[in-house]
Amino acid sequence: MTTQTATETAFAKINLALHVRSRRADGYHLIESLFAFVDDGDRVEAAPASELSLRLTGPFAGELDGGGDNLVLRAARAMQAHFGVGKGAAILLDKRLPVAAGLGGGSADAAAAARALNRLWCLDADEAALTAAIGALGADVPACLTSRTLIGRGIGDEMAPHAGAAALTGRPVLLVNPRIACPTGPVYRQWDGVDRGPLGEDAANWRNDLEPGALALVPPIAAVLEALRGMAGAEMVRMSGSGATCFALFGDAAARDGAERAIARAHPGWWAMTGALR
Repeated sequence: MTTQTATETAFAKINLALHVRSRRADGYHLIESLFAFVDDGDRVEAAPASELSLRLTGPFAGELDGGGDNLVLRAARAMQAHFGVGKGAAILLDKRLPVAAGLGGGSADAAAAARALNRLWCLDADEAALTAAIGALGADVPACLTSRTLIGRGIGDEMAPHAGAAALTGRPVLLVNPRIACPTGPVYRQWDGVDRGPLGEDAANWRNDLEPGALALVPPIAAVLEALRGMAGAEMVRMSGSGATCFALFGDAAARDGAERAIARAHPGWWAMTGALR
């Protein structure tokens, strides 16, 4: 029996650490990253239909192409091919996260679409099967299917559990973006080629090696970091991924919410989202 509609959240991904170790001959970079996911993000809804279609809504819908190259539609076609599905789906993507923002948005949307279609089409596929179906769409896709704190190595697609994941679950977090797109490729090309060491257990040594390059390309990121570091109760402040979104972890929700209000007053043009780590 076909489910009437299936709705999934495309959880925002942040990098608590992103250590770039080397650059491969093919241009890809080998990294060690601590992925974490916020309990909010875009929304994907799938309803029965004879053909595949995609409709975009939300504050950032205008920055996306809803055509055949959209990762949501590519994920849907990959699901059809992998599982031999002849049905279609009317898919709605409510785009609430900024685009090219260092939040894994496209990969998270693809993963959410796969989870929704898995339910809509009653496939009963486990996470490994979904990864086999759509994992090739992007290095972040396997992590986004899991949407839990984990370590990513290789080009980000080799996942391992993180011993401290349970302690991070539920931590209040504030995301802030200056509403400037920061495409991944140019930021990675700014990396200076220096291996500054592996990802260890000590959070004091975690870093984002892409931050200097992103700051060179999008200087307003510095103002976001400065604003977050000035907030009472901010315990970890860092740029996420290749930017331009930055985040702060807090010890309690009241401090996080106070920081969000202060950011909104001081910088009304910036985008902000509150949440907690999954």
